Amino acid sequence: MTASTRSVRPVPARVRVRATPPWWRDAIGVACWVSALVVAALWLRGRGAQSLVAGAGEQLTSLGRLTGLVAADLLLIQVLLMARVPMIERSYGQDELARRHRLVGFWSFNLLLAHIVLITFGYALSGHVNVVSETWTLVSSYGGMLLAVAATAALTAVTVTSVRIARRRLRYESWHLLHLYAYLGVGLSIPHEIWTGQDFISSGLSRFYWWSSYALAAGAVLVFRVGLPVLRTFRHGIRVTSVVQETPDVLTVRMGGRGLHRLPVQAGQFFIFRFLDGPGWSRGNPYSLSAAPRHDRIQITAKDLGDGSGRLRSLRPGTGVLIEGPYGRLTGEHRVGSKVAMIASGIGITPMRALLEDLEYDKGDAILIYRAHSAQDLVFREELDALASERGVTVHYLTGPRGVGADSWLPRHHPQARGGDALRRLIPDLRRYDVFVCGPDAWMDAVADAALTAGLPPGQLHQERFTW
Repeated sequence: MTASTRSVRPVPARVRVRATPPWWRDAIGVACWVSALVVAALWLRGRGAQSLVAGAGEQLTSLGRLTGLVAADLLLIQVLLMARVPMIERSYGQDELARRHRLVGFWSFNLLLAHIVLITFGYALSGHVNVVSETWTLVSSYGGMLLAVAATAALTAVTVTSVRIARRRLRYESWHLLHLYAYLGVGLSIPHEIWTGQDFISSGLSRFYWWSSYALAAGAVLVFRVGLPVLRTFRHGIRVTSVVQETPDVLTVRMGGRGLHRLPVQAGQFFIFRFLDGPGWSRGNPYSLSAAPRHDRIQITAKDLGDGSGRLRSLRPGTGVLIEGPYGRLTGEHRVGSKVAMIASGIGITPMRALLEDLEYDKGDAILIYRAHSAQDLVFREELDALASERGVTVHYLTGPRGVGADSWLPRHHPQARGGDALRRLIPDLRRYDVFVCGPDAWMDAVADAALTAGLPPGQLHQERFTW
């Protein structure tokens, strides 16, 4: 492909983001399993297996030790998964990491409950006392147990609010604040483990493993969730420059700063933004960039959903901004071919617009399908039409209420009844395209099913969910 046929990318040179080696994903998974094997080996070294053939009290106590050790290990893995370590985050993507984080968290919590029950009953049987009496003795007499009770309460609050039904009833900001109690739970559990956990201090090897694990988890959080965001915020000095009303309920926030094109960000990624505009500034919200970064400007576009996005309307020029990121893998890094198709619904057009502007493709090799409730809800209409003219993007606007049925992604009155047939018509030779999808979860499911049914290879379907 010659330079004369390649369409010009209208963005300045930026920091080149190094591709993530594909083997990182497997290496991370292997490391997690190895940690579990190490924990089991430490339990065996502490005569855990021998205790299983002793009396009932010793058996329950030994199983309680094992479940407690595995629960602690999984809790640390859970922290590492969401510590925003770049290689981990880019290997899995935020949606997959969130799913794994939730799965590991529930296993850790259930094992923690098993640990409490088994240890209590095991000690009660060995001491020939009732369970209530033994519970009081454990809490009141053993070192660090009151802190352990507080840790359990904090982790219980996190787990309960992570159940899907509870999450739907909470605002994102409230859920995020409650979720930070997981760090408190981890911290409060440490004294109990050191003072009364023989498996933690029984040998130099045990002490090395557990202190190294806690140091690794704490270091990852401090570096990637605190240090790096603070460094980037102050290095670039980001402030709001203007707020533009795109539609009655969608607006764009433009921000200026120093050397913003040097941020290691790719089109399609998102940051967590905190606007220093008064009370509530500490509550961050994730927003995708809606344009490729310029040397002195970045922008986001959001719909007013009544949560933290509602305060964007009241932002004033000069308001300081804290950023955390970039995150996400809805980028061109994993493209297979040279042709691209973007399928967006509603505010999902935000990363799609940035990708269309940033990715390299020949004229005629890019297609955008943009669904909205009405023509008035189409965001970036003029800019998308300009991209269509300048870069040869084929644009299809599909407006109208969504069709009936969970498998429908088309407007209700679209002539093609089946989604797969519509995709084949809108994207001729579909198998030669990398297809990027962004929108509401149920709608994305319908698009993905239609695309795969129409013959798109799974490796050419790119999507990332931003639900929490």
